Amino acid sequence: MASVAQPATSVERFDPYRLSKADVQEPPVGLGNILSRIGPGLVLSASIVGSGELIMTTTFGAKVGYTMLWLVILSCLIKAIVQAVLGRYVISTGETTLIALGRVPGPKAKVNWVVWAWFIATVMVLFALTGMYIGVSQVMFELTGWPVTGWVLIFLAITLALLLGGQYHRVEKIAMFKVAVFTFITVLSAILLTQMPQYFSWDKILEGFKFQMPPGDGMAVAIAVFGITGVASGELCIYPYWCIEKGYARFTGPREDSEAWRRRALGWTRVMHVDVVVSMIVYTLATIAFYLLGAGVLHGMGQVPAGKEMIKALSHIYTGTLGPWSLWLFYLGAVIILYGTIFAVTAGNSRMLSDFWQVLGRFRADDFAKRSFLRDRFILAISLLAVGFFFIFGQAPVTLVTWTGFGQAALLPIVAFGTLYLSHKHMPAEMKTPAWMTALLWIAAIVITVFVLPSLYFELLKMLK
Repeated sequence: MASVAQPATSVERFDPYRLSKADVQEPPVGLGNILSRIGPGLVLSASIVGSGELIMTTTFGAKVGYTMLWLVILSCLIKAIVQAVLGRYVISTGETTLIALGRVPGPKAKVNWVVWAWFIATVMVLFALTGMYIGVSQVMFELTGWPVTGWVLIFLAITLALLLGGQYHRVEKIAMFKVAVFTFITVLSAILLTQMPQYFSWDKILEGFKFQMPPGDGMAVAIAVFGITGVASGELCIYPYWCIEKGYARFTGPREDSEAWRRRALGWTRVMHVDVVVSMIVYTLATIAFYLLGAGVLHGMGQVPAGKEMIKALSHIYTGTLGPWSLWLFYLGAVIILYGTIFAVTAGNSRMLSDFWQVLGRFRADDFAKRSFLRDRFILAISLLAVGFFFIFGQAPVTLVTWTGFGQAALLPIVAFGTLYLSHKHMPAEMKTPAWMTALLWIAAIVITVFVLPSLYFELLKMLK
């Protein structure tokens, strides 16, 4: 495919992907000042607290009850160390995720096998986006009676209006609003659940830590849940781009052999670590809350969300705890969470796909005008394809999100061990991870691989029979 012509439109005053001494800033000191500079993790949380939690985690709880609580918590906690090390790498080097993963040894076809694995998993993310378009449109159908198809097209138009030409700060503001509102409501519902003995008991919670595997088709859902909840593999790859656009790498400046550079690099890495921890707390609380609501209310009522009735079934997680009046609150929250995830996922993947074009050699790395132009074109392409899948596959959001979860799960071991390789072989000597962080990264990579690969293998065998 030929290189895209240089656009004539105006672009930002600076290139966040360019490292220059003129952009160097000293890192903040003190927790309050550090908290004022976080943001990339909350943007990530906006995509995390979405289809994976509202659809997959709740459905998982509805299927298997409290028995797999351990897996949900493990999924949230274990990937954060990979996220932190990738963030550390990008601050130290200024390299994007795809450039970094391109360093992993192995076969190449224009780019290496890891980048192609990421690309395949990203294409599968379109199924989850389709599921989210369907889910949010089903909510609006319940509210207005207008057809789902019409609402899908309306949300497509809103997405394009908000994202085309929009930069990081716009994405961050919308993401933070979405995360704050719906996480608060859902965690409140989960707290109220603990006061309802017909749906909740601490004995059932303890049962959820027996490390047992789900029976029947619960295994397929478990794989998808592990792949898509917490920080999914695609979101792990996207996180460094948000760190770059926030300015962490730019404020550190180009690498140089000086104590000043090392101090800045460690300082901005400390900010990034706080960002990772805050976002982990947010999405872990939200994910646990969704699972408990599914395991308590929906499993107790014998309701498993599916097909066109998904939204009606899911609404019981609010009405069953807050009362019938909260149906409208659920609808409002579902619109915010599902649409907010459409927004964040489209924004993140459009940036990675434009960088993929650069890695393929279609434009120079320092051509930010071309990068911005392609980002907008990929926003358009992602949105149109996701909506196009709606007309092909119909209204089955749970199934579509499950397919995405499989793809994200398969990519997880690759990203985890790729991060290990970068940490050992290409991290600047001054920024090598401390021993405890390296040990946690090894543990995370091994646990992810031990769970994902055999589970996927046996599930695929069953599907082929």
